[in-house]
Amino acid sequence: MGPNRQNTKEMICGELIKRACQETDEEGIEGPSRISLLSSIIFAAFFKMIVPRRRQPCFIFWAVPVLLLLCIFWQGDSKLPTLPSISSLSQTPLPPKPVQWQTEDDRNYFWRTRKVNYPAPTPLRQLPTCPPIRFPQVQAHFPPETGTQRRVREERQQAVKGAFAKAWESYRDNAWMYDELTPVSGKGRNTFGGWAATLVDSLDTLWIMDMKSDFDEAVAAAATIDFTHTDLDEINVFETTIRYLGGFLSAFDLSGDVRLLQKAAEVGEMLYKAFDTPNRMPITRWKVGDAARGDAQDVGNGALVAEIGSLSMEFTRLSILTGDPKFWDATQRIMEVFERQQNKTNIPGLWPLVVNPKDEVFNQGDDFTLGAMADSLYEYLPKMSALVGGRSGMYKSMYEAAVKPAIEHNLFRPMTPGNEDILIAGQAHSRESNGVRTIEQEPQGQHLVCFMGGLLALGGKLFHHPDEVSVARKLVDGCVYAYKSFPHGIMPETFYMVPCPSKQECAWDEALYKKHVLERAEKKDEVLTADAIIKKDRLVPGFSAVPDRRYILRPEAIESVFIMYRATADTTLLDSAWDMFSSIDNATSTKLANTAVWDVTAEGRPPQSDSMESFWMGETLKYFYLIFSEPGLVSLDEFVFNTEAHPFRRWK
Repeated sequence: MGPNRQNTKEMICGELIKRACQETDEEGIEGPSRISLLSSIIFAAFFKMIVPRRRQPCFIFWAVPVLLLLCIFWQGDSKLPTLPSISSLSQTPLPPKPVQWQTEDDRNYFWRTRKVNYPAPTPLRQLPTCPPIRFPQVQAHFPPETGTQRRVREERQQAVKGAFAKAWESYRDNAWMYDELTPVSGKGRNTFGGWAATLVDSLDTLWIMDMKSDFDEAVAAAATIDFTHTDLDEINVFETTIRYLGGFLSAFDLSGDVRLLQKAAEVGEMLYKAFDTPNRMPITRWKVGDAARGDAQDVGNGALVAEIGSLSMEFTRLSILTGDPKFWDATQRIMEVFERQQNKTNIPGLWPLVVNPKDEVFNQGDDFTLGAMADSLYEYLPKMSALVGGRSGMYKSMYEAAVKPAIEHNLFRPMTPGNEDILIAGQAHSRESNGVRTIEQEPQGQHLVCFMGGLLALGGKLFHHPDEVSVARKLVDGCVYAYKSFPHGIMPETFYMVPCPSKQECAWDEALYKKHVLERAEKKDEVLTADAIIKKDRLVPGFSAVPDRRYILRPEAIESVFIMYRATADTTLLDSAWDMFSSIDNATSTKLANTAVWDVTAEGRPPQSDSMESFWMGETLKYFYLIFSEPGLVSLDEFVFNTEAHPFRRWK
């Protein structure tokens, strides 16, 4: 063997050992599994380098059985990452093969031909091409069902499907191609550009529920949507991304209908124009007509972190499917700013509610929430890692840097009459006095922030953090508790509770509860006792105030119950989900569909608001249907959901 060839072998084997060590470190593999894994790789490396070629057959005769036993041992360890082969180390991995979808019309599409005032700096960031990480399994092992369990589950599943089918038929008959159906008056309403938001949001739900003829009809209609025209002067880039782009991508991933990828590309091209600013930061509330004329645009100095930081999943999936790196490049620039400044905020690891995209200052501000206007920024961190197969390490790092301060500063255990072991996600505020900065917790719960239980369950499973799964379960239980506590079995939009001194057990204190009720009372000029306020405001024991009593058909609570069920196989969650669905349907059902309601504390049936946002059919009913389906339907080990409940295939 010549020296060059020998050196090459040594380099390859050395690199193999190095990468194996790195991956076992990153994946947290310890003890016997780590020792057996590394010793086996070193064994293979020495075999290639040391054993002469003429003696390799004899060496293999006794070595192969040993290696086979080691392999069997390895496969039993769910924490093992996929190790690169020697051949994969000796060549550059290839990018994903794009889908063949483009026609001449697509190449000449309106939004592709608009004047570009501020071209993206080249070279563009390319999709990562390194080998994927083998993530541990997210979904638990589900034991066989009894006949009774299966019958009950399927009856519940069909009840959910019936609610969806009723709403879909009413939308088709009364509001076809409008954004929303008004579920009481039976009219159409445009709220998201007039591009049939309910139709697009429902595409993947139709497929998942096996309503294939309705799906085919909807796809044919969706193919006619004109994204070059809207009656709105300004569109919300975030909402357009998660509903339209996400809806088309998901429906394509499930069905393979290329028309859906073509529509996704049309939406992507339109939204990409919102990035045509001097520093390539997107305009989140965007005057789309000005952009269509080719007018120069500039980004403002204030943006909600959820709106500017929750575009990456959709743009990344579009790049993977089309092979065009510009979408990945566009959102990656944003996330790199978030990454650089993550540990320079007033609560290191978390980001303030509002950031300055014009000056790229993302670390100034005192208000930190996991809920409204910030939620999906955190949600997309572990989901992006799963979506790209772990090929970009920054998302795992950002997620792990955010989790610890979020648990410490935002989560609290509420004082309840039954001393329930639950957690609620509140808000945190950084305060400075006499040069000393402190963190003040605000014990406000939100329906929106119920997503956090599912997020921690997913992140805990993906990144080997079982303690986070335990925290996640307490958050899920907290949201289920809030549902059960209110008279109609539904959680309101926002509420306040009394925080325990720590996350450990705390006994119910009636006097302390009433003290908080008085402090939270809105009308300070009225001289009322705590008992009078509790009666007047119809407060539930443990809840000191309910500022927003609405329920607008939100999905976040059932989303987390669904993810926790898939992650643990705990069948008690099926009963919780059914109680939630039954309560929601009883309180919101109309002749046509389901409506948002004004007050879930009301005596008698809650007053109706004649509103049904597209997420009722695109998210809420989808999660209810999936939790009562067999666990292999849209497996969390094959798909990852965007914040509008659209499942994207994980890039393996």
